[in-house]
Amino acid sequence: MAGGEWPGVISTPWPLPLFPQNPFHGFATSLRPWPRPPMPTSVLVKGDHSGTKTFCRKTLAYCIPVVQSLQAMESKIQRSDGPYALVLVPTRELALQSFDTVQKLLKPFTWIVPGVLMGGEKRKSEKARLRKGINILISTPGRLVDHIKSTKNIHFSRIQWLVLDEADRILDLGFEKDITVILNAVNAECQKRQNVLLSATLTEGVTRLADISLHNPVSISVLDKSHDLSTARGRVVQDVGPPQATGSLHSFAIPESLEQYVTLVPSKLRLVCLAAFILQKCKFEKEQKMIIFFSSCELVEFHYNLFLQTLLRRTGAPASGQVPSASARLKFLRLHGNMEQEERTAVFEKFSHSKTGILLCTDVAARGLDLPQVTWIIQYNAPSSPAEYIHRIGRTARIGCRGSSLLILAPSEAEYVNSLASHKINVSEIKMEDILSILMREDCFKVRQKKTQKSHAAGPQEIRERATVLQTVFEDYVHSSERTVSWAKRALQSFIGAYAAYPRELKHIFHVRALHLGHVAKSFGLRDAPRSLGVYTGKRRKTAPRGPDLRKKPRCEPRLAEVLRSEYSSGLDPSATQVRRQSTLEASSSSRDHERPERLPKGQQGLPERF
Repeated sequence: MAGGEWPGVISTPWPLPLFPQNPFHGFATSLRPWPRPPMPTSVLVKGDHSGTKTFCRKTLAYCIPVVQSLQAMESKIQRSDGPYALVLVPTRELALQSFDTVQKLLKPFTWIVPGVLMGGEKRKSEKARLRKGINILISTPGRLVDHIKSTKNIHFSRIQWLVLDEADRILDLGFEKDITVILNAVNAECQKRQNVLLSATLTEGVTRLADISLHNPVSISVLDKSHDLSTARGRVVQDVGPPQATGSLHSFAIPESLEQYVTLVPSKLRLVCLAAFILQKCKFEKEQKMIIFFSSCELVEFHYNLFLQTLLRRTGAPASGQVPSASARLKFLRLHGNMEQEERTAVFEKFSHSKTGILLCTDVAARGLDLPQVTWIIQYNAPSSPAEYIHRIGRTARIGCRGSSLLILAPSEAEYVNSLASHKINVSEIKMEDILSILMREDCFKVRQKKTQKSHAAGPQEIRERATVLQTVFEDYVHSSERTVSWAKRALQSFIGAYAAYPRELKHIFHVRALHLGHVAKSFGLRDAPRSLGVYTGKRRKTAPRGPDLRKKPRCEPRLAEVLRSEYSSGLDPSATQVRRQSTLEASSSSRDHERPERLPKGQQGLPERF
C-alpha cells in the first residue's frame, strides 16, 4: 500500500478495471472511491448491537483489502515465500467459505496462492501444501496450533495481515488458549503487521482479546440505515482508541425484508406441527429453501431419519404407515459436528448450490455461513440468547433478499417472546391451527369413516383428527423395532440434557421440571414417557410405577465440554474418529453425541484445544 495508506475496510474503494476478469461477479456491490486515512496498525470491525450486518457478506470487509495490498507489492510474491496473510475462523464450514471467497478474488492474480487448514482433513496432505507454500492462509485455531507444534515448514516471518474473523464465536468455543499460542508464534517472527479483528458482539472476552492482539486500534462500527448518524455515508463510524465492552446489549437491528413469526405448540403436537409446516412450505409452495435448527446432533439425526422414513418413502397405501404423496419436492439434508468431514463438506456444497431443500442442522451452521436463497429459518429449539437468535435468522434475508423465520415454542415458554421484545426483536404469531390446516390437502391423513356416517365440513375437529393420523404414522415407525425405540430415547435424552443447560437468566422460562415428560415423549414418537431412557421398555404396561429418574438432571449435562468437543473437534483423536464411523442408529448412548453449542459460564475451561 503505497504512501502509507490503507484501503477501506467496509466499502470497496477500488475501480473495477483493477480486476480485469471481474472477480466480484456474484457479489453485486457498487465500487465507490473512499478517502484513505493513514494506515493504522490495528483495526476492530464490529457490528452494531450484535449482528446488524449478520445479513451481508462481511468476509469481503477484510478479503478485498488483503488481496489489494498483496497484489500491489513491488516485489512479486512467490509461493515459496510462505504466508503473507493469516485468517483465523471458528468453524470448518466458515473456513471453506472464506477460502472460496478468496479464490474468486485471486482469479486475476494467479501468483498469489491461498490455502486452508482445518480439522477433519489429513495432516500429511496439509503439511505437503505448507512445504510448497501458501500466501493467504485460512485456518481454524486448533488445527493451526497443531501444525505450529508439529510442522517445521510453517513460518510467519513475512506476515503482513492477521485477521480474526467471528472473534466472539472463537472465544465462545474456548479457543482463547489457542489464540494465545498463535499470537506468540507470530510475534516471535514478525512484529510489524496489520491486525484486524471482526466481531458481531463486543463482549468482555472480545475486549480482552483485542487488548492482547491489537495496538491502539481504530474501531469501525457498521450501523444500520435506521441509525441517525452525522457521518457522510451514514453507515460507518470510526473511533480511535481502545474498544470498550458493551456488556448487556439492549437492541438489535434486523432488515426490513425479514419477517419473523412465532407459534405456540403443545409439546405433544410439536413433531406433527413441524412436519405440517415442512409440507406446507416445501411441498405445496414452489422454490422454498429451509433451514431447521436443533439443539443437538442426536436431535438432527433423529428427525432427519424419521422424516426420510415417513415423509419420503413410497411403499404403497397410506395404511402402511407412509405418506405416499409427500416426496415430490422434499429434499432432506443434515449437518452437524459428529459427521465425517468429507460428508460435512459435501452437504454444505450441495445445499449451497441447490435452489430448494431442507437442511436440518445444529448451531454449527448459525455463524458466518452464506447459504444463498434460503427463504425460511425454523428454530425448533429456542436459542440460548437473543444474539444466537439473530445469528440463526441471519442465514436468510441476505444482501437485500426477502426471508422469513419461525420460532416454535411451548405455551409455557411464551415469556421468551417478551425476552426478545426487550431487545427490540418483534415477532408476529402464527396460529398452530393455521399450520395444521395444511393436512386437509392430503387425503392420506383423512380419517376413515363408516358408510352410514355423514362427512362434515372441514373444521378444528377434523384438523385435530388428521393431526392424530400423522402422529400415528410417526409412532408406528418408532415402535416398529427395539432399535428405533432406543434411537428415539437417545434423542429424548439429548433434548432433556440441552433443555437443562439453558443459562440462568432463562431458567424461569426453560426449566426441565416444567416439562410434561409424557407429552415431550410424544414429540419423539414414543407412546409413553420411558421409565429409563437407556433401556428398551418393550410392550406398554398398564401401570407405570412412579420414579424420580426423569426429574433428575441427565448425566450428559456435566460433560458439556465434551459436547462442544464433539461438535467442533479437529478429528485428531483416534477414539473420536472410531466413534463417528459407527452408524448413527446403532451408536451407543455416549454423551459425546450430545451437543449444546452455547456460551459457557465465565471461567469454564476444558473446551477444545483443536478444531
